[in-house]
Amino acid sequence: MSEIPCILGLDVSTTASKAVCIDAEGNLLGQAAHEHEQSSPYPLWSEQDPDAWWHAMCKSIQVVLELPSVDINAVKAIGVTGQMHGLVLLDSHGKILRPAMLWNDGRAGSQCEMIRERIGLERLVAITGNDAFAGFTAPKLLWVRDHEPGCYAKIAQILLPKDYIRWKLTGVYAADRAGAGGTLLLDLSTRTWAIDLLEALDIPESWFPPTHEGTESTGAINRVCASETGLLEGTPVYAGGGDQAAQAVGVGAIHPETWAVTLGTSGVVFAPSSQPRIEPLGRAHAFPHAIPGIWHMMGVMLSAAGSLQWYRDTLARQISYEQLLSESSEVEAGSEGLYFLPYLTGERTPHADPLLRGSFIGLTARHHRGHLTRAVLEGVAYGLRDNLQLLYEAGLPAPERILISGGGAKSNLWRQILADIMGHSLSVVEVTEGAAIGAALLAGTGVGVWNSIQEACNVTISVHEQSIPGEAAETYADLHKKFKDLYPRLKAFYHS
Repeated sequence: MSEIPCILGLDVSTTASKAVCIDAEGNLLGQAAHEHEQSSPYPLWSEQDPDAWWHAMCKSIQVVLELPSVDINAVKAIGVTGQMHGLVLLDSHGKILRPAMLWNDGRAGSQCEMIRERIGLERLVAITGNDAFAGFTAPKLLWVRDHEPGCYAKIAQILLPKDYIRWKLTGVYAADRAGAGGTLLLDLSTRTWAIDLLEALDIPESWFPPTHEGTESTGAINRVCASETGLLEGTPVYAGGGDQAAQAVGVGAIHPETWAVTLGTSGVVFAPSSQPRIEPLGRAHAFPHAIPGIWHMMGVMLSAAGSLQWYRDTLARQISYEQLLSESSEVEAGSEGLYFLPYLTGERTPHADPLLRGSFIGLTARHHRGHLTRAVLEGVAYGLRDNLQLLYEAGLPAPERILISGGGAKSNLWRQILADIMGHSLSVVEVTEGAAIGAALLAGTGVGVWNSIQEACNVTISVHEQSIPGEAAETYADLHKKFKDLYPRLKAFYHS
């Protein structure tokens, strides 16, 4: 067995609890994932059982530790990441008070309006860097206060999903600052809880855990966790980051000149910054990065590769993704006038509208399945271009390069459509479970395996093929103008 130190990265995503193990040379020694279910008992609701996360995480950790490539004695540190914005409520005994409300839960629209009215949009954005979105933690907490007062009265501790896992690992309440930024209750400039905002909303500061930079220690594996997972008691656990910030570390988006696009269930355009920046109306998200002294802005669309999954599962269940993409490759750019609006669960940026809905616009008898598939790919790409342009409008200079990762990025066709529509070359990062890898890099840097995040990225990240804008780019520039015109035309209809 090698004496090279190794690091665990743990990721509680929307779909599964994942564990990866890498060594100091960046080699992937093992990975495992165990799924957990998502519940939607009413329209706009999205919930999960935090204990389901933990049971699935224990299984994933056990599988990794049992691999012959992994030496438990060589595990020097553990990093934690996970889905952002979720609301986990505990009582004074650490008992879960209700199912966790997730990032894609849209029920708290009226609470967002209340926050804007009480704080003022300009002040809210100035403090937090963000407008109030239904998916953020603060509006969901106020929804509980308004609709479940008995539950609200028992609250003693509020955690984000990954920080519930951290507590189960260590027995310590703690949060990373990148993830905490997604609560709408963190001061963007100071990277600490916004006391004035908490007071204005009548939310006790005592409910929130201390915050830490991504490379800081937040405790160590305790005896109970060691018995449940097989981890060694005393192994240090580091702050890590919310999944988008950790994913950015995992692909190397750690400096302002390098941006990242993630084409996963949701779609993200992520732009690091050396100082806190805001979009004046809060249409783009602004959070601390998981790296000390770095911030970021990002645009997030809720249904990116998730749109393609919905399309296949609903309309072409018996057809493989490969066949669908092959059919769409034979269709010309623009899908012969067919548009797809990828707003299947509302939208975050740039529209901040939970009532938006998905649509095919412009169907004719000439359109076949290949046209529909290509329209879905193009609609997602148009949405990502909307987010790219929004970050430019916020004053960010254009990046020198954009890195792309996520399940959708495996498609050569979809990457080319994205490069053409976004008008920028896209470099593919070969990474498995980027958020978990990023959490491992943060922990490894914290414990001294690497001297800096830059060194960690240099050692572990591989960038290969590139998609360059081609002849279709000019055509798509005109088509994108028509796509942007669809939202204002349809908004009143969706809201009715």
